[in-house]
Amino acid sequence: MILDLTARSKQTSIVLMILGIVLGLTTLWLFWPSLVEMHDRWSVDPRYSHGYLVPLFSLFLLWHRRSMLSAVQFRTSLWGFIPILLGIGMKIFGARFYLTWFDGAALLPCLAGIAVLVGGMPLLRWCWPAIAFLFFMIPLPYRAEIGVGSPLQWIATRSSNYALQTFGLPALAEGNVISIGEAKINVVEACNGLGMLMMFLAYASAAALIIDRPPLDRFLIVLGAIPIAIFANVTRITVTGLLHVTAGGPVADKVYHDLAGWLMMPLALATLWLELQILTRLFVTDESVLDPIRINSAEYRSARVIDPRVPRPK
Repeated sequence: MILDLTARSKQTSIVLMILGIVLGLTTLWLFWPSLVEMHDRWSVDPRYSHGYLVPLFSLFLLWHRRSMLSAVQFRTSLWGFIPILLGIGMKIFGARFYLTWFDGAALLPCLAGIAVLVGGMPLLRWCWPAIAFLFFMIPLPYRAEIGVGSPLQWIATRSSNYALQTFGLPALAEGNVISIGEAKINVVEACNGLGMLMMFLAYASAAALIIDRPPLDRFLIVLGAIPIAIFANVTRITVTGLLHVTAGGPVADKVYHDLAGWLMMPLALATLWLELQILTRLFVTDESVLDPIRINSAEYRSARVIDPRVPRPK
């Protein structure tokens, strides 16, 4: 199933590479309506406005991992047809049952299959992070938005109400509305924090793919995006409540709907930086500390060659 780039199979490999290019152009043509629909959603739905940056970062990931290409020998592989067929099946399934998410998500296995077809597993190992990251540009299905958004809305309302009470304000949560005297803060569906969660999950995943850290650190960075996003949204609502009391309703509403949306992302990124600093101090990555016996024995052997009088390490 794997065709090496040797003299015997060179002609076949060239044919498969040309086929891969044709399939790539065909995939672009096939998914063009889905990409246009995603673009329209990014432009009108602030929860997915980060979608414009996702393809650009995927291209940056390919450039960032370019050093892998010089040390890899690519091999064309017919196994690439399997994920391509899977992607086509997902697209047909989405069109048959009117599930637009499957229609867009089918792009990912198709791109992975083209990579395997053209360069085999070595090429897929180089480009898979960029392909996987494209997941964040696909809007969630409606049921997933409701299933995730409603609990986030409840958590944001209750947590913000508790925070305002902690500051000494007479806050009272009724449903998704927080009352502070005559002032009311309506934590509507658009402010449930889902957009912040999706955006910050994308940023945290991007950071995990770039930084040079152990796999556990990368996993904790992505996992930590969830509480950080919730914390940022709760801070936004709490600050709005404080402004209602100190600066008045017009100022509070202006901050809540406009300014806070821009300030929450820097706050979340600063919290991510703090998490990285904590992980740096909790988990040691120095090999000389992680494996002192192996390092000491190596140093001992090299030192004994130079000077046999070097004592054995304890």
